[in-house]
Amino acid sequence: MAALFVLALGLGAGTTIYFTAEEPAPTAYIMIGDTAYPYDPATSKAYVRQIERFGGKSAVLFDELSRWFASLWVGKQLGITMGCMSAGAALLIYWLGRSRSRTDSPPRPPQHRGP
Repeated sequence: MAALFVLALGLGAGTTIYFTAEEPAPTAYIMIGDTAYPYDPATSKAYVRQIERFGGKSAVLFDELSRWFASLWVGKQLGITMGCMSAGAALLIYWLGRSRSRTDSPPRPPQHRGP
């Protein structure tokens, strides 16, 4: 019962966040002709090359990992993250409840079979 409550509450909150949240504003724009296009300067080749020059391939990997993890907590992605985390928590609560119910039951007497 608690697992269903956690699942319903989490999915409800995740859905609400997903449909009401706005995406974050772009951090930079690039002008091509008369049109401005949003882009992320952290994904440019110059930025990645500079990070690799200072810290090597591992610095690039950790920078990408850090940016991915930070993106989970912003905008519509936060709603998806909340839904997944509530489903995981509900599964864990359900599994713990099932394992507790098996260990709390009294042992059965041995059954004797015929001759």
